[in-house]
Amino acid sequence: MALAVTLVFTAGFIGTAAAEDVPRITKEDLKGKLGDPNVLIIDVRTGSDWKASDVKIKGAIREEAKNVSEWAPKLDKNKTIVLYCA
Repeated sequence: MALAVTLVFTAGFIGTAAAEDVPRITKEDLKGKLGDPNVLIIDVRTGSDWKASDVKIKGAIREEAKNVSEWAPKLDKNKTIVLYCA
């Protein structure tokens, strides 16, 4: 299973950053965090990519990246937040 986890935001930081400034996590590291109640995984792939994929991360929440200003303020800022995009 190919997994392209490219963005990680922690301690309430969600904002605009250059791609090279955003911390990344490997699929192996993410696998070790699955089920951790302190980790929130958000699938922000485009709608067509998400619908076409047969690969979903168990426990991940689906959100539209273009609507980040609507859903980001509602996130638990005490959790590690992992954004999954392909």
